[in-house]
Amino acid sequence: MRPLILLVLLGLLAACARVPALADRIPAADRAAPPPALVPLGPILAQASAGTLSPASLDARLSRLAARAALLRAPVLSPSDRARLGL
Repeated sequence: MRPLILLVLLGLLAACARVPALADRIPAADRAAPPPALVPLGPILAQASAGTLSPASLDARLSRLAARAALLRAPVLSPSDRARLGL
């Protein structure tokens, strides 16, 4: 029962919040612009499925990702910086 009361009170508190006026933040040129054109999904899906993955391309991607991971695991501070900071 107590959690329900707290949930209702929290909901009432959220209902009292002021919602920012977002319409004032959109530039007039963007407000006057036509809406974006809707594109059929079929051609996009056909284009995406047309690409084929070969084992060679996957191996190349794997090696690039492994190289990036090795760079991320490398120390951030140089030995001189570590010595200067007392680490």
